[in-house]
Parts: sequence; C-alpha cells; structure tokens
Amino acid sequence: MVLLLRKSEGIAMSGVAQNIGWAVIFSVVGGVVGVVLVLSASLVLPRLVERMTPNLDEGKEIARGNVAVAQYFGRVVAASIVGISIVVAAAVLGGIIAALY
Repeated sequence: MVLLLRKSEGIAMSGVAQNIGWAVIFSVVGGVVGVVLVLSASLVLPRLVERMTPNLDEGKEIARGNVAVAQYFGRVVAASIVGISIVVAAAVLGGIIAALY
C-alpha cells in the first residue's frame, strides 16, 4: 500500500514538473516574440507617424526646438509601444496559466 502511494505521488510530481517546464518554455518563447514585436514596433511606428503627418517634418521641428512637436511625437510613439507591450504580456501570461492547468 505504501509503495502504491509513493508511485502515485511520483506520477503526480512528474505531471507538475512537466507543467512547470511547459510554463517556462511558453514564457521564454513569449518573451522572445515580445522583444521582437516591441523592437519592430519601435522601428516602424516613428515612420508611420511621419507618413500620417506629411506636411510636418518632425525631425526638423525637434531640431529647431519645437517642444510641442517633440512631445506629441514622443507620446504617440511611446503609447503605441506600451500598448503592444501590454498585449504581449497578456499573451505570455495566458500561455503560462494554460501550461500550469
């Protein structure tokens, strides 16, 4: 009877270890995908903002000391990157929770 309990505990522990292993894999893969998405967003979004405002050269205005353009440009790009980061974090957390249950 004691041997059967120990075997069943071992099977349960290997299941828990397997779930933790999948959670680690999901978090690492999700983290790598998240880093790639955020880096690509930080490269693409400034160009997208420049295309949406064709009559305004943000680089020249910022160099001239136009604080309003610098704040607008920075806030729009930063808000977009934060939004993408929140979506990626939710996806990674969802993968971890799915792996643990």
